[in-house]
Amino acid sequence: MTRKISRTLVATVAACLLAFSSVGHARAIDESPSALAMAGDAVFVRPVLLVTTILGSAVYLVSLPFSLLGGNAEEAGEVLVVGPAKATFVRCLGCTQSGRKAGTVEQTGN
Repeated sequence: MTRKISRTLVATVAACLLAFSSVGHARAIDESPSALAMAGDAVFVRPVLLVTTILGSAVYLVSLPFSLLGGNAEEAGEVLVVGPAKATFVRCLGCTQSGRKAGTVEQTGN
């Protein structure tokens, strides 16, 4: 039982990481977070957002047949998976908006 849950968890995280492999296309942001904001984000916020992404992925998979019948599978995926994943993986440490620092976006664009 534990092995099955572990495999499901790994598959969900891998799917999220593959879905957001285009991090270089993130919009540029201009924020200067403090050291306290960065530390709080790294220790508290990111782990919670990761769990939210995983739980949202599980809820999306369970509700997928119903959302396909209702015609809102894309919207459900955006709200339950993409939104939390962007907040987790495509946001500078300590920033409040999703995106990458302007210098980072310019470097990856070259």
